[in-house]
Amino acid sequence: MTLNHYGPAVIVCAMLLSACGQGEQDDANEESEEEAIAIPVEVGSPVRGDIVAVYSGTAPIEALAEADVIAKVAGEVREINVEEGDIVKQGQVLAKLDGDRLRLELNQSEANLRKLQRDYERNVELKDKSLISSGDFDKIKYDLEALEASFNLAKLELDYTQIRAPIDGVVSERFVRLGNTLAVNEPVFRITSFDPLVAYLHVPEREYRHIAEGQPVGIDIDALRGLRVIASVTRVSPIVDPETGTFKITIEISDDQRRIKPGMFGRISIVYDQHVNVLQIPRSAILEEDGETTVFVVEDDKAIRKVVQTAYSNAGMMEITSGLSDDDRVITKGQIGLKDDALVTIINAPDAAEQEGDDAPAD
Repeated sequence: MTLNHYGPAVIVCAMLLSACGQGEQDDANEESEEEAIAIPVEVGSPVRGDIVAVYSGTAPIEALAEADVIAKVAGEVREINVEEGDIVKQGQVLAKLDGDRLRLELNQSEANLRKLQRDYERNVELKDKSLISSGDFDKIKYDLEALEASFNLAKLELDYTQIRAPIDGVVSERFVRLGNTLAVNEPVFRITSFDPLVAYLHVPEREYRHIAEGQPVGIDIDALRGLRVIASVTRVSPIVDPETGTFKITIEISDDQRRIKPGMFGRISIVYDQHVNVLQIPRSAILEEDGETTVFVVEDDKAIRKVVQTAYSNAGMMEITSGLSDDDRVITKGQIGLKDDALVTIINAPDAAEQEGDDAPAD
């Protein structure tokens, strides 16, 4: 049986019912789509506080003074008085070489000197009585001076058999053993000074006007579980290296407990300026797009893009100099890929949990 048997009135009613059903379905779809495009975001309010400008870099920690102790004369090692890790003072005897040959040479030189001194004294008397020519007397005088110089040299070489520390510091390496025969200029010890330690940081030239002598420096030593020490900029190089485009700064570090060792790496932070009581937001809320710095704020449940001006950034926070007010609700999470005027829902609003509790069905 077809619809033609029911007449025109029945067909019209069927069409009206179909249209009503379609309209209700479209309305439901629109409501569903509106609910689907409400993007969940987290917001936060700008805060006010002090913020510092910091230049950061990494550099190895080094000893300001380090010296290799060498043998100034040849000889056999007869005594070793210090070991690695020992603290020594400048001039302290670290080891001794045999000086038998040098001692004999010194004794011989001393004997020759005394003999010539007696001859010289006798010739002084003869010269006073005009019994010796001036030329012969001058020759004896010059010979005496030469022999005195030879004696002093022999005495100095004998003293060199006692190997002494050239600087204050710590014995960082020992190169010889008891009984070794050393040649002249052969290394014996290495002395490292731990006071002070230094770090040399090479800074891009664009930062030159920001870095100055005396600025405070924080240094984090990862090898010591993030130990932070406070130091200062000691020297700033007056030139920029044209090959690297950097200039060198020197940072001196004092560590009375000797926890920091040369060779450790430090993460260096130099504070060069401070702004007081300024507006700040999390650095993660900032977007860079088309040459503009923007953030999203929530107004009437919509995401509104705002162009902002920024200044210093430190510890995850960014200073905002214009474009935001203290009362703005800034989107801190969920802003990536967000469109202007997009519908959003705040998932960390203080009243969100309370609203959910009110809407929940009673038990």
